[in-house]
Amino acid sequence: MWNAALWGGISGSAVLLGALAAMFLSIKKRYIGFIMAFGTGVLIGATTYELLEESVESGGIVSTSIGFLCGAILFTIMDGIITRKGANDRKRSSQNAESSNQSGIAIFIGTVMDAIPESIMIGASLISQNSVSFLLVVAIFISNIPEGLSSTVGLIKSKYTKKKILFLWIAVLAISALSSLSGYVFLDHASEELMAGIAAFAGGGIIAMVGSTMLPEAFEEGGSITGLITALGLLTSLLLNTFS
Repeated sequence: MWNAALWGGISGSAVLLGALAAMFLSIKKRYIGFIMAFGTGVLIGATTYELLEESVESGGIVSTSIGFLCGAILFTIMDGIITRKGANDRKRSSQNAESSNQSGIAIFIGTVMDAIPESIMIGASLISQNSVSFLLVVAIFISNIPEGLSSTVGLIKSKYTKKKILFLWIAVLAISALSSLSGYVFLDHASEELMAGIAAFAGGGIIAMVGSTMLPEAFEEGGSITGLITALGLLTSLLLNTFS
């Protein structure tokens, strides 16, 4: 059981690592774009192989499709709400003046909204496989690094102190661990159909998040090579899935 919390915390710790990098290192936006592009490819692959494929096998295409669409729609609605509150650039590392009007609490909520479904599925993977989905952990970890980095820039622009920023990201780490633990505990005796629906729901939310935030911003920061790096990330995901 505690393995679920451990692996959820490990994936969530990447946000904290990204925050520390933003506060103490000078990293070019282009490199951040490359990391985000690679993480996007890995995350798309992990969602496909670990969530959607297994969801179809255990729950059927109908329940998978419904769960997937519901997850994507709910994320889109929630993303629209927090975007209007000032978290539209939570994954950007741009240090332009326009970022200064972001709402710190909206950035935090947006990051939590991204982290919860991912962490729940890490915990749930321990139920069906008796071991954590290494592919999911790697994908989420990689995608969380640029999020922590870029979100921290927004918080600094919002006049948050380093101490308060660290507190927020430690809270995200704790929420990730608890979400993963909850996924393990509350889904332990769930039916295959329910597990399939939840996996598809999480998958829909993750893909909607990738399409609306990560890919556009990876291209903006990484340039024309973004597509190739994303493809390499997806290939890496395929290799990890094949040999894990």
